Amino acid sequence: MANELQLPLPWISRLKNAYLRLNHVFHFLSFIVGLSLGIVVTSHIKSFSFALPTSLHSISPSTPSSPPPLQLPSPPPSQPPPPSLPPPSPPLTKLPPILGLSVLINNTSNETDVSLTEQKSLIHSMSDEELFWRASMVPKVQELPFKIVRKVAFMFLTHGPLPFRPLWEKFFEGHGGLYSIYLHQHPSFNESVLPETSVFYGRRIPSQPVLWGTSSMVDAERRLLANALLDFSNQRFILLSESCIPLFNFTTIYNYLTESNLSFLSMFDDRGKAGRGRYNRQMWPAINITDWRKGSQWFELHRELAVQVISDRKFYPVFVEYCHPSCYMDEHYIPTLVNMCYVEMSSNRSITWVDWSRGGAHPRRFGWVDIKEEFLNHIRYGSECIYNGNTTNMCFLFARKFHPNALEPLLRLTWV
Repeated sequence: MANELQLPLPWISRLKNAYLRLNHVFHFLSFIVGLSLGIVVTSHIKSFSFALPTSLHSISPSTPSSPPPLQLPSPPPSQPPPPSLPPPSPPLTKLPPILGLSVLINNTSNETDVSLTEQKSLIHSMSDEELFWRASMVPKVQELPFKIVRKVAFMFLTHGPLPFRPLWEKFFEGHGGLYSIYLHQHPSFNESVLPETSVFYGRRIPSQPVLWGTSSMVDAERRLLANALLDFSNQRFILLSESCIPLFNFTTIYNYLTESNLSFLSMFDDRGKAGRGRYNRQMWPAINITDWRKGSQWFELHRELAVQVISDRKFYPVFVEYCHPSCYMDEHYIPTLVNMCYVEMSSNRSITWVDWSRGGAHPRRFGWVDIKEEFLNHIRYGSECIYNGNTTNMCFLFARKFHPNALEPLLRLTWV
C-alpha cells in the first residue's frame, strides 16, 4: 500500500513547480486588487473629508448644540466697473425770466392790446457783456401781430436817494402800465427805508460805482438802457438824475414822446477848447475830428437807437482808450456815435432844460426861493424848436439842476 501511494519523483517536482507558479499568480492578482481598492478608497476619503464639517452639524444630536453661527450672505459676483461718465457741462448763467405777455382784448374795436408783465425784481447775475448781448436782440419780423401798449422807461442815474421822490410819486400816480422805472445807484447805498408801496420799490438794477468824468458814467447809461430794453413794451428811454423834475403832467409827457418818431439828443460841433479841443488824434482813423460832437448827457432815445447804442463795439472801445479828462466821455460818446451813424434818427435837441449861463464845470442849481410859477413857465414855453416838422414853443419836458429844498414849493404847485 505504501508503495502504491508514492508517486514518482518527476511528478512531485512538477506539482511543486505548478504550486509555486499559482502562488505567484495569486500574489500578483492580490496586489492588483489591493492596488485598485486603495485607489478607489483614497478617492472616496478625499471627497468625504471636504463635506465632513457640514455633515457633523447635522448628525451629532448627542452633543448640546450651540446656536448656529450667523451666516452672512455671500457677496455678489463682482460686476464690471460702470462706464465713465463725460465731465459735467460748465454751469450756465441764469438769465432773467422772459417777461410774460398780458393780453387785453377790446371787443368794440376788435383790437388786441399786449403789454409785458412788469418784473417783480430787476436783480440778475448777468455780466455787462451778457446783458448787452441779450438786450441787443431784435425781432426780424417788424410788423407786430398785436397792438402793443407802449411804455416810457424812466431811467434814474443817481448816487444815492431820490430827494424828489414824493414829486415823482405824484407824477406817476394813476398811470400804471404806461411806464417803467429803473434805478442805477451806488452799490453801497441802502434803500431799506423805501416803502413797498412806492413805485420805486424793487426797481434798482445791478449797478457799479460811477466816477464823475470817467467812462464809468457811460457804462452806467448803457447798463440802464440794456436793462430797460429787456422789456419789449418799453419804446422810449429817458435818462434822468436825482436833481431832475418833470415840467408837465404824465399824460402830456407820454404823448409828446410816443407821438414822435425821432430821438431827443443834442449834438453840436464846438470848435473851441471844450469841444474839438478834447479830441485825441489817436482816435483817428476810427473817428475823425470833423465827426467829433458834443452834447448833453441827459438824452431821450427811441428803441431802435437805444439798441444801436448798447450794441456798439466799434467806437466805444476807442473812447474808453483815448477819452480821459479833460475829455469827458458822457458829453461826447453818444453825440459822436449818433452823428457818424444814425444822424437821421435824432432831432438834434435835448428835452431836459439846464442853465449853463454862469459857465464853469457844473450848471446852475435852483432852490426853494427860485420856485415860482413864472419861472417854471419860462422854462416850459420860453423857447422855439421843431416838433414833428412844426415849430413849437414846448421844447423842454424836464429840468435840472434843483436843490432838495425845492421839493416843498414844487409840491404846492399842482401841474403834475
